[in-house]
Amino acid sequence: MIRPIKLRRKRVVIDIDTQREFFLADGDSCIRNHRRVLMNIRRVLAWSRVKNMRVISTTLFKPGRNGDSFNSPGWQKISYTLRSKRIEFIPDDSTDLQRDLFTRYDQVILDKRTADPFEEPRADRLLSELHADEMIVIGGLAEGAVAATVLGLLQRGKRVTVLIDAVGTQDRQKADVAFRKMKAKGALLAETRDYAGTTHLRSTGLCDCKLCRLEEKLPATVGA
Repeated sequence: MIRPIKLRRKRVVIDIDTQREFFLADGDSCIRNHRRVLMNIRRVLAWSRVKNMRVISTTLFKPGRNGDSFNSPGWQKISYTLRSKRIEFIPDDSTDLQRDLFTRYDQVILDKRTADPFEEPRADRLLSELHADEMIVIGGLAEGAVAATVLGLLQRGKRVTVLIDAVGTQDRQKADVAFRKMKAKGALLAETRDYAGTTHLRSTGLCDCKLCRLEEKLPATVGA
């Protein structure tokens, strides 16, 4: 018999596919308005560290023509989405998990082969057995992996909050439809400042694109 894992938390951050491929301008699949979304993701994760919240992260990998692997630069996670005490699981069709996972680690990273984490047995088990008063969702894409994750959590009776300004999208129209569906199914849609407050940072700390460099040079009063 599979022994249940000990996962009882007040709040858990669900960090979805925050990888360079999707969130930096030089990625082939970069989201819209990546600077603003990255700033909010950075703020949420800084807040979660202060509050000693655990993080469950997913990473998507699609093999490319050039033999890309999980360690290829584009598929690596954004650096400040990583905790020092973390464990990563590759997608191997196993459901094995340590019972004291969140006693030993602050972050669990679940690699997956499709946008929907519930198609991976281990991720399905972890997210299904997780008991938290609230699951706070960030990442991308709204119309893809975020929608699949949120709807899957709601189907399993979880309380889910989506921080919409910390969620990236490539298709605004499809994202709006996805957000409406999440809300209709019971998710709370909120903004980063509602939970983590505001930030005075003007840099994503990562992207060297022209837009990010220009915004970082503007006076603090501009666009505040």
